[in-house]
Amino acid sequence: MNSPLELSVVMPCLNEADTVGICVEKAVRAMREHGVVGEVVVADNGSTDGSQDLAREQGARIVDVAERGYGAALMHGIEAAEGRFVLMGDADDSYDFLEIPKFVDSLRQGHDLVQGCRLPRGGGRVLPGAMPFLHRWFGNPVLSLLVRLMFRIPINDVYCGMRGFTRKHYDQLDLRSPGMEFATEMIIKSGLHRNAHGTSMSQVPITLHPDGRKQHGPHLRTFRDGWRTLRLFLAFSPTWTFFRPGLVLLAIGLIGYALALPQVRLFGAALDVHTLLVASLFLLLGWQCVLLATLARIFTGREGMMPPHEKLEHVTVERGLMFGIISGLVGVSMVGAIVYQWWQSGFGTLEYPQTMRWVVPGVTLIAIGFQTAMGSLMAGVLMMQRSRRLRSVMPATTEAAK
Repeated sequence: MNSPLELSVVMPCLNEADTVGICVEKAVRAMREHGVVGEVVVADNGSTDGSQDLAREQGARIVDVAERGYGAALMHGIEAAEGRFVLMGDADDSYDFLEIPKFVDSLRQGHDLVQGCRLPRGGGRVLPGAMPFLHRWFGNPVLSLLVRLMFRIPINDVYCGMRGFTRKHYDQLDLRSPGMEFATEMIIKSGLHRNAHGTSMSQVPITLHPDGRKQHGPHLRTFRDGWRTLRLFLAFSPTWTFFRPGLVLLAIGLIGYALALPQVRLFGAALDVHTLLVASLFLLLGWQCVLLATLARIFTGREGMMPPHEKLEHVTVERGLMFGIISGLVGVSMVGAIVYQWWQSGFGTLEYPQTMRWVVPGVTLIAIGFQTAMGSLMAGVLMMQRSRRLRSVMPATTEAAK
């Protein structure tokens, strides 16, 4: 933070001899012509084609990264960067580093993250042959739409790899993805910080050029990296992954109960015990989703992956256990009433349609009670993990303070 450098341009590199020299030269020229005091850091991921020497000749500093992966290279490169601001971009000459001043101007205005936008929706431009058809018209628009919908992030091109950010903001994010999903994780976590702590984000339009490499094609793999991105979305949004689907399932189950218990006829069909069984299945699945959402949110909050959820601060193991015990006791009472009736009749034949209206809800409540009790104990385990880690850190912190 005390470095005199204003900007560090970080480029991941893996056998980019065709283009890395051009990219470094453009970055150096842009900073020199616009009075930006900075450096270019090339995070090399094991190139064997002389990329390191070509980048060094143009003024770059080389950081060797043994761990393979786009995200791993960028994380090591950013850690080695000395600038107050960082701008990352690919070394394949698809991003024009002469556009660096746009990002610096926005960062100087106080934004924590400045995202480049290649898509026309955000004012950007994609030159012919610069982006595969599937990426341009399906992959990027759909994933960007999901980011805006699920995380309320005003970004039109989530997959754009050219972006600038403050080093302070980066250090707060605790990014972990070693692969292509690194860039998406940065956007999601920045959005979560924006919603919780007022992190400032903006975007600037840029032009995407055709890949300048001749020796090999892009490192991006459409379906593999697309799935990893979608998986990241699900991991960072327990609300969409578990909670909302759980509410839908619970609603279907409750509607089924409301129709089956009084034996309502719907469109000529008699809704009876079989409907009740199916409704119970929906209730159990829905409640399981709600419990998973709670556990996932506790875990991500405690691990620093997401800001803590204020409402979950009031969730305790004891309250969950109490709810589970009460639910289980009510269920046992309902089943017990039928067992008592069976005993009274000398363990003979029971009136199936009537008794099942007690047994099915009873069994369902027992299952929900058991799930809740076990889920509450698991929540306690997650909380204890965090507490142990804090206790292990506190003595060292206290000693340092002395």
